Amino acid sequence: MASGPMSSADSSSLSTLEELSDAFDSTLGRHDDSSSLGSDSELNGAAPYRQTDRYGFLGGNSAQDGSTTSCPRIHASLAQPPVELVRHREARWLEMTSHWEKTMARRYKKVKVLCRKGIPSSMRARCWPLLCGGQANMNCNQNKYKELEESPGDPQWLETIEKDIHRQFPFHEMFLSPEGHGQRGLLQLLKAYTVYRPHEGYCQAQGPVAAVLLMHMPAEQAFWCLVQISHKDLTGSWLPPQEAVLLDGEVFVALLRRVCPKAYKHLQKHGVGPLLYVTEWFLCLYSRTLPFPTVLRIWDAFLSEGVKVLFRVGLVLVRLALGSSEKLRDCTGVVETLEKLRSIPVRLLQEDTLMAEVNDVAVSDRDVARECRVQLAKLRKVRPDFRYSPEQRLPNAKAIFDAQ
Repeated sequence: MASGPMSSADSSSLSTLEELSDAFDSTLGRHDDSSSLGSDSELNGAAPYRQTDRYGFLGGNSAQDGSTTSCPRIHASLAQPPVELVRHREARWLEMTSHWEKTMARRYKKVKVLCRKGIPSSMRARCWPLLCGGQANMNCNQNKYKELEESPGDPQWLETIEKDIHRQFPFHEMFLSPEGHGQRGLLQLLKAYTVYRPHEGYCQAQGPVAAVLLMHMPAEQAFWCLVQISHKDLTGSWLPPQEAVLLDGEVFVALLRRVCPKAYKHLQKHGVGPLLYVTEWFLCLYSRTLPFPTVLRIWDAFLSEGVKVLFRVGLVLVRLALGSSEKLRDCTGVVETLEKLRSIPVRLLQEDTLMAEVNDVAVSDRDVARECRVQLAKLRKVRPDFRYSPEQRLPNAKAIFDAQ
């Protein structure tokens, strides 16, 4: 990766660049737009006209106002860091990932902080597989993906997957054509997963998660990342009868009661259960819910810190939608409440704004684990046949790394 020249006095030393980084983040409210930067021409302010934005979505860089939909909206941030700062952040990640074992053993807290700021877009293909353990899994299973890809697979699963493929980011350049490399690659990846985990098969929520991974890395890496996310983070969530989702919903409500009692009371009053809104959030890792730059920032933190990030994001979204008497004024029932949750103003969902709030939510790994134990005991009392146990779920990238 080439580094741009740093001719100014302000960028002549590492310490000065660190000060520049801190100052830039502070000025923009902890914002790090390096996660949203694309080509060199864009960095230099001379991007040519094109029909797709820097993420590959049709429609250019124009913001789309209105409520959230199943197709993530792209909303470009106005401010961009200096080119030398972007290059510095890329170089820092390149150095850390070149000595990953040493980095995770001695500097995990630093990794976590940098993931919260946002991994540079040019480094996600390198960082995400390392953070989730996908790279280690791939290294231990060389040629396995090719074997899975060449397998015919179960015709029933293939038919179901083929019916879903066109629904995954239909406005992204990778997935426009049924015969294009994006849709065919996604089909092969999801088919390979059903061969690798025949007892689990295919779940619709796998599609958007696999598609986001394919946008950033080759199919083999994306496959092993999908395996790790399923096994270590969303343990049992994609597996019928999806008892994991039921447990996570109860845990979420318990945390909401403490973090935002006003929203909790409203949801309880109108009988709005968590499965009506958290299911898609958690199973799709917010990929079908939020602006795409924000999704990427959530994934940076999630792959570093684990499932607590999913709970934190959800708690912030509910608070933004239902956290005050003014916001609840027009919510007279289930339909109005769910519409409110789907209609959070776009300006509140920007990556820097939302992630600053997410990182401030006082919910720790210990809090999530404790509530899991409490809610699991309650569920087993009323559902004697409830079998799911979250014990396999590892809390963060450090735990995943140590377990390898």
